[in-house]
Amino acid sequence: MPAMASRGRGRRTINEINMVPFIDVMLVLLIIFMVTAPLITPSNIDLPSIGKANKQPDQVIQVIVGKDETLQVKTPDRTAPSTLNDVGNAVKVIQQSAPALPQADGTPGNGNSAVVISADRTVKYETVVKVMDKLQRAGVQRVGLSVQLAP
Repeated sequence: MPAMASRGRGRRTINEINMVPFIDVMLVLLIIFMVTAPLITPSNIDLPSIGKANKQPDQVIQVIVGKDETLQVKTPDRTAPSTLNDVGNAVKVIQQSAPALPQADGTPGNGNSAVVISADRTVKYETVVKVMDKLQRAGVQRVGLSVQLAP
């Protein structure tokens, strides 16, 4: 009978996970990362930089794109509504009607006004690109984008 009693106690299943090998592997990985991290040099990103323009524009014409994608052409003395198809012609008319102011060295200026596109942040990028395309097709040379610097 004693043999029968020991027979029931045979091998028991282990319901615990042995964590020692897992901890050993994690410590080795931690040491590897701690040793190699200072050796990795941070990558440098070459960002474009802007410089000062050689000559400030005689006149700035502002094309304002509103939240509802309406366009306005603004000069220092007046603001006129415009459509996408007419914005290029409106800017060209304003540029041609502007008097050619003399440059700083006394030579006559060409009356080439800079055009700045100001758009609301909720306006689709596609709309701004369409305005730039219409201005380019109309022959406007100097086009820029208005930005607001973060505080």
